[in-house]
Amino acid sequence: MRLKKIMAAAAASVMLCTMTACGENTSSTAANDSAASKTESAASEAASDTSADVSASSSESSTANSDTVSMPDLGDKKFKVGICQLVEHDALDAATKGFKEALIDKLGEDHVEFDEQNANNEVTNCTTITTNFVAAGVDLIMANATPALMAAASATDSIPVVGTSITSYDVTFGGDDWKGKNITGASDLAPLDQQADMLTTIFPDAKKVGILYCSSEPNSKYQAENITTYLKEKGVEVKEYTVADSNEIQAQTQAAVGENDLLYIPTDNTFAAAAETIKNVALPAKKPVVASEEGICKGCGTVTLTISYHDMGYKAGEMAADILANGKKAGDLEIGYSPVTKKYNKAICDEMNIKVPDDYTAIDE
Repeated sequence: MRLKKIMAAAAASVMLCTMTACGENTSSTAANDSAASKTESAASEAASDTSADVSASSSESSTANSDTVSMPDLGDKKFKVGICQLVEHDALDAATKGFKEALIDKLGEDHVEFDEQNANNEVTNCTTITTNFVAAGVDLIMANATPALMAAASATDSIPVVGTSITSYDVTFGGDDWKGKNITGASDLAPLDQQADMLTTIFPDAKKVGILYCSSEPNSKYQAENITTYLKEKGVEVKEYTVADSNEIQAQTQAAVGENDLLYIPTDNTFAAAAETIKNVALPAKKPVVASEEGICKGCGTVTLTISYHDMGYKAGEMAADILANGKKAGDLEIGYSPVTKKYNKAICDEMNIKVPDDYTAIDE
């Protein structure tokens, strides 16, 4: 009962905030401020309960969940899998692709059928999509990004839900009551302490860092708060620049560029979808952007410590296959983490005369 209340409250909060925030619609300012306050409060409480050692959490990879899992003879069984993806951009697209590939590899193409839906960055669409999946009796729901996961969790407490592109499941649900239920998945969290080390190593002269993120994405707030702690320990001054919707990105980026030596962007769906806008502001001003994942870095960044979203999605797909074919309970599978890699945007680094260490790999054009 407590879980359902938490999920309902969280979903309602994000829905209100996103309809005015990360979506393109608007409602009253008072309603938006109230929803944002509730979401930020839940994120802060959950973040305080999360271990401060982010890198230790990320290292607890659940490779035992799936890499060595054997599949039984499925006969003529065919599983129906609903996929709800929040928005179209490189990172989420790669996660969905990896997820589907894993299920086909593990179960066989004849044993899985996908119903893939895109919510176009609207939380209300996530709710409609996942509710329709439940009504259609799918065998499993893959939820790609936080609002999709929250919508799926609110739509069903019995159909297995496997998340991808989720930074922290505890932050998403405002606590840990989701554990042991019908939810599991893979995380896109790259160690924030290591990201802070990367930033100060490659840009040692950067004394002021502006962090850009969407205020209605609790996982973005969680990342911003934690990397701020690490950067301040290194003597770096940090200022946050939040947006309520994509229309504010250009103005906030311009403000951040004017007041800082460098910009940092966490894994944030709103900013990922607006990478070109950020590039058009930051690049002419010769202000480097450090990104937390490859997709944003490819669009507007210089360097990143990133996971492979394809590999993360593939891991989630292996977990889904174990649930479907072997009858595993979703809540019994630990959250999966992927190894991180050092990458850089060669074109932008060359244009800005940024020297990147030899152990960084250029992002494919």
